[in-house]
Amino acid sequence: MAESLRGQLRSNESMASHVSWRAGGTVARAFFPADLADLAAFLRQLRPDEPLLMVGLGSNLLIRDGGFDGTAIFTHGVLDTLRREDDGSFYAEAGVASPKLARFVGNAGCAEAEFLAGIPGTVGGALAMNAGCHGGETWRYVERVLMLNRRGETIVRAPRDFAIGYRHVGLKEASDEIFAGAWFRFPTGDAEVARARLQALLEQRMATQPLQLPNAGSVFRNPPGDHAARLIEAAGLKGTQIGGAQVSEKHANFIVNPKGAATASAIEMLIGQVQAEVEDKFGVYLVREVRILGAIGGRLAQDGEGV
Repeated sequence: MAESLRGQLRSNESMASHVSWRAGGTVARAFFPADLADLAAFLRQLRPDEPLLMVGLGSNLLIRDGGFDGTAIFTHGVLDTLRREDDGSFYAEAGVASPKLARFVGNAGCAEAEFLAGIPGTVGGALAMNAGCHGGETWRYVERVLMLNRRGETIVRAPRDFAIGYRHVGLKEASDEIFAGAWFRFPTGDAEVARARLQALLEQRMATQPLQLPNAGSVFRNPPGDHAARLIEAAGLKGTQIGGAQVSEKHANFIVNPKGAATASAIEMLIGQVQAEVEDKFGVYLVREVRILGAIGGRLAQDGEGV
């Protein structure tokens, strides 16, 4: 007999209201779990080959207009446990917003977590892509992680179980596990200093990034020894528009949706144009940070296709 679920399962859920670009198609199924145990029960009932998408704040994600024929699981506000352990480490579930973790760590008198305030996503997303900014990277502070597999089993893993790189993290052996939470350790610091640094970083973000407009954060990874924003600006692409999507005038590595009218296709086309023109002018191919998933011409395309 199937286990009773306490969360909410919806069909044909529009992703435009769940991603920070405010654009995109639908997912065939969307599950909003009640908690981690409920998510585990849901996973046990899924087909083993069901395409699965984890969504936190949707800040680095775009679902194509053709939709995603799979299941999206929404973690923000649900997998929200955040605590200081007796050994001094910090435990955060995957749905905790990265800035919330930054404030929690700083208020506890530890240092170097301030960079997390500049990551507009959740702990789960930060773990999955080794998110970083202002000289900090997520996995530098990870002691161990809690994973959840498709059979609903929890596994505690160490960093050595993962191949960790710049904006990419992957398990070396297993492939059916998702991030459920992690234990972090930060050095001892001064709470007042941490709060002041956090505030300064937030003010810098406000001054240099188009945060008042729908966006997905940095679109491209910085190439070795350079900055994507510098290359895009040097190519004369600031302000370039396609169908309501625009390369930000404020920060060239942001694509914005100023009037909320851009389709996912328009955003993806603009990403492709930026890549093509930068490569043509400078011989540098800009690699996307944002994930793009969904159907192209009736076919389910994986991340990285179609751009």
